[in-house]
Amino acid sequence: MKLLITGATGVVGKTLVQKLLDDGNEVHYLTTQSSKLDSIQGAKGFFWNPDLDQIDTACFHEVETIIHLAGATVAKRWTKKYKEQIYSSRIKPTQLLLKGLVEIKENLKVKHLISASAIGIYPSHPYRQVTENTLTTPHTFMEKVVCDWEKEVDQFNKVGIRVCKLRIGLVLSPKGGVLGTLKIPTKIGLGAAFGTGEQGQSWIHISDLVGIFKNAVEAQWEGVFNAVSPNPVSQNELISALAKSLKKPNFFPPIPSFLLRFILGEMSALVLDSHWVSAQKTINQGYQFQFPEIQKALHHLVSQSDK
Repeated sequence: MKLLITGATGVVGKTLVQKLLDDGNEVHYLTTQSSKLDSIQGAKGFFWNPDLDQIDTACFHEVETIIHLAGATVAKRWTKKYKEQIYSSRIKPTQLLLKGLVEIKENLKVKHLISASAIGIYPSHPYRQVTENTLTTPHTFMEKVVCDWEKEVDQFNKVGIRVCKLRIGLVLSPKGGVLGTLKIPTKIGLGAAFGTGEQGQSWIHISDLVGIFKNAVEAQWEGVFNAVSPNPVSQNELISALAKSLKKPNFFPPIPSFLLRFILGEMSALVLDSHWVSAQKTINQGYQFQFPEIQKALHHLVSQSDK
């Protein structure tokens, strides 16, 4: 199969592209940097610039499925300007993909779009579990970003393309990302949760996230699915499990909410919001998790990061 991927040079994108290539697929990818057109061995790069509404429509040639991962990281200081970037980096690329497809509709072979989304679309709640059917009425910045992002993705249905949206949780990977950040203080015995530490953390091992994308491609998933482990944990449990995997003590008290709000402002929602997200629909779709439990997942990731 030939696929087109946006966001191919990110943490998830790199791992996913390699898996797709290893499985014998042909991969095209879009990049905003001309210097990266040949940066992924075995894949073919094409230039685009969503800010300037530019896309090389040759990227769609013979492509059957698009995997859309593009979007600026939310783990960066939320200034007014950067919040605009978080929003536009999801909306503009999605709109440009659709515009490019419409321009070449006579020769179009694309039948399936799998787009990243985020569990940030769900309202925060200290204990209530949410599913794909939970009402999502945006009240916060992140809820609005993800809601509007999904609305743009849904527009692909209008040109006869099946749409699958994967609402991704906290991605744990061996190199960098949130785990890399949490490991720094935990390695010296200063690992700590935030706020009460009881807020839900709906996490996923990167191997399972890649596996879900792979299944969604092969089985032509359509609709909304949560890409999270079937066993969410509290933040206290996450930090405790990480300390155990690193063989370090875990006695540092949680960092108070008021201090985080003072330092991070609105961005503090990333660590203070609570999401207990169900993976049952994804399981019912046939996906079998490799790492359903946090301790096993962290043991594996820590061992991989040390290599």
